[in-house]
Order: sequence, then C-alpha cells, then structure tokens
Amino acid sequence: MKQYFKVDEWRIIEEGFNPHFNKVAESVFSLGNGRMGGRANFEEAYSGETLQGNYVAGVYYPDKTRVGWWKNGYPEYFAKVLNAANWIGIDVSLNGEQLDLAKCKVLNFRRELNMKDGYLKRNFRAVTATGKEVEVESIRINSLADDEAGAISYSIKPVNFGGYIKLTPSIDGDVVNKDANYDEKFWEEVSKHTWNDGGVLQMRTKKTGFEVATGMKYHVSVDGEPEHIEAEPVTREKYIGTEIRMEIKQGQRVTLCKYAANLSSQNHPADEMMGLTQEFLERICHKGFDAMLAEQAAAWAEKWKQNDIIIEGDAAAQQGIRFNIFQLNQTYTGEDDRLNIGPKGFTGEKYGGSTYWDTEAYCVPFYLATAPQKVSRNLLLYRYKQLGKAIENAKLLGFKDGAALYPMVTMDGTECHNEWEITFEEIHRNGAIAFAIFNYVRYTGDEQYLADYGLEVLIAISRFWAQRVNWSAQRQKYVMLGVTGPNEYENNVNNNWYTNTIAVWCMRYTLDVIAKVKSADLAKYIELKYRIGFKEETETAHFRDIIEKMYYPYDDNLQIYLQQDNYLDKEQTLVKDLPASDRPLVQKWSWDRILRSPFIKQADVLQGLYFFEDEYDIDTIRRNYDFYEPRTVHESSLSPCVHSIIAAKLGDIERAYQFYLRTSRLDIDDYNNDTEDGCHITSMAGTWMSVVEGFGGMRVKDGMLSFDPMLPAEWKALSFKVGFRGALLNVEISKQSVVIKTDSEEPIRLKVNGAQVSVSSEASLDLER
Repeated sequence: MKQYFKVDEWRIIEEGFNPHFNKVAESVFSLGNGRMGGRANFEEAYSGETLQGNYVAGVYYPDKTRVGWWKNGYPEYFAKVLNAANWIGIDVSLNGEQLDLAKCKVLNFRRELNMKDGYLKRNFRAVTATGKEVEVESIRINSLADDEAGAISYSIKPVNFGGYIKLTPSIDGDVVNKDANYDEKFWEEVSKHTWNDGGVLQMRTKKTGFEVATGMKYHVSVDGEPEHIEAEPVTREKYIGTEIRMEIKQGQRVTLCKYAANLSSQNHPADEMMGLTQEFLERICHKGFDAMLAEQAAAWAEKWKQNDIIIEGDAAAQQGIRFNIFQLNQTYTGEDDRLNIGPKGFTGEKYGGSTYWDTEAYCVPFYLATAPQKVSRNLLLYRYKQLGKAIENAKLLGFKDGAALYPMVTMDGTECHNEWEITFEEIHRNGAIAFAIFNYVRYTGDEQYLADYGLEVLIAISRFWAQRVNWSAQRQKYVMLGVTGPNEYENNVNNNWYTNTIAVWCMRYTLDVIAKVKSADLAKYIELKYRIGFKEETETAHFRDIIEKMYYPYDDNLQIYLQQDNYLDKEQTLVKDLPASDRPLVQKWSWDRILRSPFIKQADVLQGLYFFEDEYDIDTIRRNYDFYEPRTVHESSLSPCVHSIIAAKLGDIERAYQFYLRTSRLDIDDYNNDTEDGCHITSMAGTWMSVVEGFGGMRVKDGMLSFDPMLPAEWKALSFKVGFRGALLNVEISKQSVVIKTDSEEPIRLKVNGAQVSVSSEASLDLER
C-alpha cells in the first residue's frame, strides 16, 4: 500500500513529481464520459515511463489467440479495446528546445482531479536543460454535456527568458496497444483534412472495420487577449498537426484552448463523419472553454445530487468512496445498450476492456440504486441481445437443445478469453447473468421484463446447467466436475460449492418465473415455448430432479461448506503466516505452488453466502466466514467488498471498516501494485455496495427496502441516496438516529431494524437507534 496522493474529500491531489509513480497517477487521474475517455498523459512530450491511452467505447479488435495447444471449442481471438488516436497532444518548443519533464529539473508540480466538477488540472514549474524556466497550467475535461467531445486549456509562461515559442496541437493515430501481439498496429488511415486552426483524421480498425473521426480545433490568446496567428499544417501518415510559431516576452502567458471530438461509425455514417466532425467542432469551439467547463460542473452536480455518499469524520474514507463513484459515472452512463463496463473502463488496456461477470454481480446493484431504471435495464438487454451467441458458445463445447453458456470475456457475445481453465471451466458466470435478472426485478418491480426477455435467458441458462451436471452412481447425487469457481487460484476442481449452489438456484428461479409468466401472460409464454422448442414437462422435471438431488461438499466436523471436494486435503496455512515478501502470490509464486496451496484469491463460498444470505442462518454464515477469510489473500479487486458486507452483517464492524478502506482506496493507494495498468472500475461498484449494503444494511425484502444501519467507530455520520421504484430516498445515519427523507408523492413503506415503517410524501422519518 502506498499513500502517495493527498487526502481531500473532493479531490485527488499529487504534489511533487515522482516519475516512478507516473503510470499509477495516469490511471488514477483518468477522465471519461461514457462514450470516450483516456489516461492522464501529459499534453506536452514526455520521454519518461508512461502508458499512453485514449479509448472510444465499443471499438475493439479481435487479436488472434490460436496457439499450438489449441483445442476444440477454444476461442479464436482475444478481443481488446483499442488505444485510439491521441487527441490531447500539444508539443511545446522553447527557442528550439522541446519541453519534456523527463529532461527538466522540476521545481514544483501539482496534479489535481476535481471530482466535484469533473476536470483534471495540472500545474508545474520546470527548468530545461539549457536553463529556460517555464510555468505551465493545463485543465482538461471529457465533456458529459457533449459526450463525443473533450477540451483542454493549456497555458505556458516563460519565467526567465523571451523569444520564440512553438506550439503544435496534434491528432496522432499512429498508436499501439501495450499488449499487441508482435507490436501489431490495429488502425489504418482512411482520410485526413487540415485547415489553419485544426483538422480531422479518420481511421479504420483492421478486421472489425470500425471507423473513428478524431478532430481538433483551437484558438490562442496572450495574457487573456485573442491572438490571430498564422499557422502551418503538419501531416504525415496517421497524423495531423498545426505548428503555431510566435514571439513571446518574458512573463507573458500564452494560452491554447484545444477542442477535440471523437465520432464513431457506430453512431454516424462513416462517409459523412469528416463533415460531421467539423460541424461538431465548430459548435463546441463557439461555446468556448469556460462555457464547456461550466456545463461540466452542472452535469456533475446533477450526478452528485443523486448518488453522492457523505461520510463525516473520516476524510480518507470519504475520498475513497467519491473516487469510486466518480470513476463509475465516467465509465458508463447507460445511454446505449450496445455498451458495457470493462474492468478497467477508460483507464487502461488490461483484461482487454471486455465485459466480464463483474457487471452483473457488482455493477448492476450500483446502477439500480443510483441511476434511472433504463440504465440497469440496458445492462440486462446487452446480455439478452447476445443470447444467440451464448447458445453458439455452448454448442462449440458440445451442448445442445438451446443451452446457453455466456462468455467469460466478450465484446459482441463471442467468447474470447484465452485461458482454457477460464474459458471452459469458470462457468459460474452463467449464474451471475441469471442473478442480475432476479436482482433487477426484485429492485424495480418490473416483472414485465421476465415475460419480454428474462425468461428466455433463464431457460437457456438452466438448460446448460441441466446438461453440465452428471449423475454419480457412487454418491447417488448429481455432481459438477472440472470447474473453476470464483477463486481462480483453484482450477479444474470437482463440485465447487458456489457453482453447484448457483446452478440449482438458477433452475429453481427459472421454475418460479415460468409459473409467473404463465399466470401473467399465457399467450406470450406459449409463443416463447414453441419458438425455443421448450419441452416443459420433461425439462422442468429434470430441473426439479437436479434441484432435489444436487451434491454439496460439506465438512461435518467444522460444519462448513467446502469450497470444493478435498479442499481440506491441502495444508491449511493461513495468510497471517505468509511472509510479506511472498505477497502478492500471483507475482511471487509459481502457478503450480498457488494451485497446491489453500489460499483463496477472492470470495468463493462467501460469494454464495452473500448472494443467498436469506437461505442461511447467521451462525452458518459466521462459521464459514471465520474459516475462509483467514485463507483469503484478496488478490482480486472484487474480494474486499464482499468480505466487508458480510463482516458488517456479522456485527464485526472493525473488520468491515478495514475491508472497506481496502476496496475504496485500492487504486488510490495501489494496494496490489497494479494500478499502473489501470483502475479497477467494476470492483468500484463493490465499494458502493460495502457502504450501502454493508454499513447501511440495505436489502430488498418483501418488495420494499430494508435498512439495518451501523457505523464504524471512525465515522461520525453517514448519508447516502438511493432511487427505488420512482422515489429518491436520502438516508442519514448517526450514532444516535436514522433519518430517512423522500421526494415521493406517495408514502413509501420501509423496514428499519426489522420494523416496518412508512415515510410520508416529501417528509422525513426520524428513528432512534
């Protein structure tokens, strides 16, 4: 863990420049708006260690993955989000000497991510190799108001010299992905056009054929007064720029405002994008930078109005949750059901930027409570529209009769994960898809979704489970062989308890939904039944037989569910006995050693107890938690939040608080030494869950919200907002009371500490704790 950034409730602040932490800072200070985003690279040239990255949502490349050990059913490619044209570049030359902080003496440096208003600001004072001292300030946004736009205000002042300065704003499409095979480049140029104060570069991806037009327009001022300067276009393959040469006096401040746009062929006709980009640039440039900055602040104010969390008395905890909420809102807005949430969002390339089960298990709860209903519904529709591909994926593995296996990693529904133990075995992801449907319906009350879309997905998933199990004559039970559970430090195990449990839950829920849809809309059910060839009598009988006769590994002596068969055959070393030099295991140990150890990457049995807590008594949850948590190394970003929620449920507030700090500050403090690759966006939704479901104790029970709140000793008070079925509730928790306010026109029924209460229209409920 590092404590490199300053603690501030609304800002992330870096004071002083340490090149060793630059890639971490590039990740943490990333900007996005749901449609485009990028890392906090410097605008001017930087020859030091950096990971350059700008990304356009939904644009990807199928990088070939077939290798010598390719097997039937193995994915043919690994889809990856592409590093797109770099629009932020502003090269600076001072009397012929390039400004590059890697070659300067940095006198002072400050970088600030303002989360309240949504901008990145950087100030520095530096001396070049020849002694020229300059002062620079840059402010950058990715606009929420115009989600295909970004803008930069870049000011430079010569402190101890005068002379010629050259500024070269540019669009550079000659970019690579860090993880590209054989350093392959994925873009080819389509066309380009330049003019005196800007230009447009249109690029096309190889194979997938996405086209993106990236344009820029700028204006220059000196000491606040507009300056009209002749400029010279610079072009080369995959690059456009404009050289601005001017004479400047010592102490004068030159400001270049650069406006940029990314228009994609996903949203615009490819043959019209050059002209459309120019029109777009004219419009935002006419607004001006100050107006765009004001619009950005207003847009963020609206978001914070609905989903801010206030923690009193603990600035580090406050900073952590706001950072997580900020990044989630930058990554996904829910306006487009073709888009989803990559584990790194717009902050890096790792994991390919693809969709994982993280979305359904962690992100859906966040968006259910903090955004309009259509946002979480669009996340579900993303999977529904890919059901055909999920059925194809299952066919490749030998399944039939409409069974669906959703991909572990995908862009368009095709499985593209390139590790066999994940591709073939980590099948519990199917259960997360089903659980998200359940979660959505119980939260929103939108049961029509089941008839329109949900039941079709549930039947296909249950068909998969029904074929994936097999009957064990020895046990006289159904078993599930050769799987990988959420704990990826175990591969190819038999009877992973979580996988068996969620498979049975899926089939049980499917039977419940069949009954609901038949009762609500028999005609729609019959149409679906015949369309998908569902043999109701025989298939549901098979589901029921599996539900009744599934095997679950259990130890009678310890009275715990076993993570999988023979888990206790491992030498039961605890994490506390590991030398610090051995951590993290994934970076220090061989894979063979990890697989033979008892150590757990993330919640596995505990993931099931979290999902289905109502099916287990508190003593059962406690025994399993006390056994598995000491064996968990939390080397997945998804782990601390689940442990925090369960610890809170068990009344272990101190452990819940420690896990909360770990999940909320995972990237800010670089807990796992991997933030330089990008932030852990999907786990940030788990951070929100650890506050609202953990310390707020929020659940949905009997169609209403329920709260069992508690506070860590370090907090004076906690307040958060949640939307529920058209109403916005504000929950304020202190040591003495719980105050719940609503804007609903109708009274809202709630449960607080087990007692049913009613919050009147536009009134508040104050309960003694």
